[in-house]
Amino acid sequence: MPEIFQYEFMNRAIVASVLVGATAPAFGVFLVLRRLALIADTLSHVAFAGVAIALITKTFTPIVALIATTTAAVSIEELRMRRLLPGDAVLALFLYGALALAVVLISAADGFNSTIFSYLFGSLLAVSNTDLWWMVTLALAIALFMFMFRFELAQISFDSDLAKTNGVRVHMLNLGLAVLTAATITVSMRVVGILLVGALIVIPVLVSIRVTKGLTRTVLVSSAIGVFVAVFGMVISFYADLAPGGSIVLTSIALLIIVEAGAFIKRSSGSSQFIQSSDHTHEHEFHAHGVNESATDDRQSHR
Repeated sequence: MPEIFQYEFMNRAIVASVLVGATAPAFGVFLVLRRLALIADTLSHVAFAGVAIALITKTFTPIVALIATTTAAVSIEELRMRRLLPGDAVLALFLYGALALAVVLISAADGFNSTIFSYLFGSLLAVSNTDLWWMVTLALAIALFMFMFRFELAQISFDSDLAKTNGVRVHMLNLGLAVLTAATITVSMRVVGILLVGALIVIPVLVSIRVTKGLTRTVLVSSAIGVFVAVFGMVISFYADLAPGGSIVLTSIALLIIVEAGAFIKRSSGSSQFIQSSDHTHEHEFHAHGVNESATDDRQSHR
């Protein structure tokens, strides 16, 4: 048995990586398609403020963070849908406000410590059995939500106005996605870290969009890529003694760079082949034109 599986904490971390890697990019597809990827980053900063509140009040951190992120997610969606503020301004308001609140609360308490850093960047030792049950519950909730509203989610992802005309409850679905994003950030902060969980929601989706087509396949491939980068990054973190969040995100970015480089090479190769084919075609046309002119001259001289 490999050394990594001989430790109970690593077994929990690997299981958590699989659950988070599968669920986070799955609904991240719908956020990316609707250009709402930054909502994950905003809610992660709100979760940071929730962690600070929990540490000061000495309450159960995941519950406080979940309440904070869910409240912020609903508020952001309400302000955005009612057009009280521009969408990017709403995200910036909550992001910087939550970050400022977290910094003030932490500085008023004991300052930054190992517990805070474990929430910020993830920790191999921080995943407990309770965290795993939370992740399993979230994975089931996301799978059920996406299965029940798969057609409606597809419509609002490409044209929300048309979906509303067709009777789709766009606002309720947006709220559902926002709440699921908040819940995912809350349960994933032990593995990836608050500041980096947004990358796990977005980057595997970008890779998937490059390598496959079709909404269903994109969701499935995004989940598979998320599982791969999460587990691979966790293994690197164990053997290199690094923060798991950074290892996971850098792994996903490296994969994105590889895919983009492959796509660039393929486009360049296709363009050169097209140019060579065009030149070859022009040569044939020129040769045929020359033969026709020669035949015409021969007929005229014969006459």
